[in-house]
Amino acid sequence: MSETIAIRRLGMSEAMACVDALADVLIDCVEGGASVSFMLPIARQTALAFWRHVAEGIARDERILLIAENGAGQIVGTVQLIISQPENQPHRADVAKMLVSRSARRQGIATRLMAAVDEQAQRAGKSVLVLDTVTGGEAEGLYERSGWVRVGTVPNYALMPDGTLCGTTFFHKQLSPA
Repeated sequence: MSETIAIRRLGMSEAMACVDALADVLIDCVEGGASVSFMLPIARQTALAFWRHVAEGIARDERILLIAENGAGQIVGTVQLIISQPENQPHRADVAKMLVSRSARRQGIATRLMAAVDEQAQRAGKSVLVLDTVTGGEAEGLYERSGWVRVGTVPNYALMPDGTLCGTTFFHKQLSPA
């Protein structure tokens, strides 16, 4: 890794204070082609509103937000763990919005964020994790290397930021109880 990266969990107040920096990461990733629920052109107000909503979810104990910061304290990556699940799935969580700024990729940041997800999930009493990603994208390899199991794909599941259809691959991971 070319520089020091710190992974940490944000509370609601800190998340609200970081909305601008988180919006920068989201916009960078969407402009780079990441299919993470947003279309081009992504308005800054849209990105800011999304992160405010995430912070509100943290306040309601629905989400865990992890960030990766470089040595200068700049947020260069993030991932969420959605811990609020239906009554019959108290042991499950969804992983969402794995984002690493294009300038910070290939430094092991995503791998470290995924390891932190496992740790946070276990602390929250979660033993089954689920996520989805663009079929054929680089993230599939990341998840497989991180111990995730491919479940299957759904063709034409979502749109890429430019409007073209893309398939989605679903993964799961079974964790040992904490």
